[in-house]
Amino acid sequence: MTVLLIALGAAVGAPLRYLTDRAVQSRHDSAFPWGTLTVNVIGSLLLGALVGSPAGPAVTALVGTGFCGALTTYSTFSYETLRLTRGGHRLLALANVLGSIAAGLAAASVGYALGRALTG
Repeated sequence: MTVLLIALGAAVGAPLRYLTDRAVQSRHDSAFPWGTLTVNVIGSLLLGALVGSPAGPAVTALVGTGFCGALTTYSTFSYETLRLTRGGHRLLALANVLGSIAAGLAAASVGYALGRALTG
């Protein structure tokens, strides 16, 4: 049953990642990967909230592993950082690494605090 919950969450998270990335990136005329940053920060916030709440194993599998796992993307983050570096945008690559890590950790921390506060 757990595998099915993960697959269901991923079936929603992966297309949402693609659509969100395209929507965000189309609004920016920049080499910086704003779409990937957006989905990774949103996923970090959601996962932090999930961890901060008393969610059971089924919800954790569905939302945490399935949905957030498919919504966020470390591989694309890595690829886009490499692409920026190879394209001569070293400062943007550095900003992507530092900004993504800082924003992801901050979002996860805020999500965790919200999860704890909302569930008492």
